[in-house]
Amino acid sequence: MNRRSDLETVTDLRQWFQGSVHEAMHRNALSAGRLTERYVADLLVQYSRSERLYEVTEEGSGLKPLAFMYQDAMESPSEEVRRQNLQRLGDIALFIAGYFAESLSRKSVDVDYYAGMGGAAYNSLAETPPRNFDALEVNEVFRELAEKFTAFMDVLAEVGHMAHGNGDQSILRLYETWMHTGSPRARRKLEAMGVIPNESSTSRRHH
Repeated sequence: MNRRSDLETVTDLRQWFQGSVHEAMHRNALSAGRLTERYVADLLVQYSRSERLYEVTEEGSGLKPLAFMYQDAMESPSEEVRRQNLQRLGDIALFIAGYFAESLSRKSVDVDYYAGMGGAAYNSLAETPPRNFDALEVNEVFRELAEKFTAFMDVLAEVGHMAHGNGDQSILRLYETWMHTGSPRARRKLEAMGVIPNESSTSRRHH
């Protein structure tokens, strides 16, 4: 098990995530723009602090269901707030479905739901008319994330593997992930374990 976190003293978390995301993209043969790669690394840095991931409510801290996040976005009082809500929805969906995909095995919804909701949120942001050149560049980042959502899920899963090892990567969970999302990484892992996914017996959906 490659427990890099056990072996290395990480003094710069941003630098570590940038290097890990770059390495994971190379392992997964994923090509993406420089700004998109940086955005994904920054997302990991941001949610490495639990207070930025979880919301504090009267019932305590936790994650709001994606459907409620979408409702918040649609009922936003302004365009700026709508963009913020959609961005958080896309970011949370990508982070959970990629870095913590294993946690979804105990949920009523699976990774395909997260991929659908997150990809749709990023696509909506990409389609928002840009106000200036900087906004146009950001829109292109969201467009790439929407189009390659499943591939970036694989990248975050790879980064999680670098950090935590693969002790919880069961064959069954890999097979479920492949069936629901068509994840190339999950398929490669299965084939490396001697399991050949059966294309004709799945309910696989593409995003």
